[in-house]
Amino acid sequence: MSKNVDFDRYLEFVDGVTSVESRKTGAFIDRNKALKVRGKDLCRLLTAAIGITAEGGEFAEIAKKIAFQGKEWTPDEEFHMKRELGDILWYVAQACICLDVSFEELIEMNVEKLEKRYPGGSFDVHYSENRQEGDL
Repeated sequence: MSKNVDFDRYLEFVDGVTSVESRKTGAFIDRNKALKVRGKDLCRLLTAAIGITAEGGEFAEIAKKIAFQGKEWTPDEEFHMKRELGDILWYVAQACICLDVSFEELIEMNVEKLEKRYPGGSFDVHYSENRQEGDL
């Protein structure tokens, strides 16, 4: 059963449920200025967020081709993946600067979160799929 889609109506809907900062450059600039006054660096945050996503995508692309498209796992591909991980770390460092946190603190926070999630110290599907409140 196929429905006719009114694309113009959909675009109007999407526009209506989009924040002003996402639609208007001036509002975005004002938001950036307001955050800057509070000592928050939106530019660095976005650099980190978009960079982590982009470089993670490049890393995933290599893994995808090895897993699903018959690409060989060669020393060259392994080197390429390591280089992409290095790029990801560069963007993580940008986020650390923005959030005023060290790599060590991040690792400690991650270990604490995972120890709480997996009380037995080992992966458990139940705990993976049934997280406690506040487990982000």
